[in-house]
Amino acid sequence: MMAHEEKQVSTWRIIIATILDLITSFFLLGYIVGWITGDLTEGGFELSGMPALVLFLLIILYFVVGGKYLGGTLWQRLLGTTRKQMQSGKRETEGDT
Repeated sequence: MMAHEEKQVSTWRIIIATILDLITSFFLLGYIVGWITGDLTEGGFELSGMPALVLFLLIILYFVVGGKYLGGTLWQRLLGTTRKQMQSGKRETEGDT
């Protein structure tokens, strides 16, 4: 019997966390970009051109920074799907080559 065992995270929880992160980041970051650029409408925001590209890049940045540096994105942390321990062990062995 091991004192510290890692459990496999359910695939459905990972998928749900990813979908909720996409929806949350799209609407929150989209509203912020729309507010800054003046592209807010009565129904929310309407982005095209450079503001849409900025939104796309911010969403990618959200996933990269959240997953790599902050221990998981919002929904990964809430649903318990972060794999921080597995990734840190993997990085240590990969750095030797």
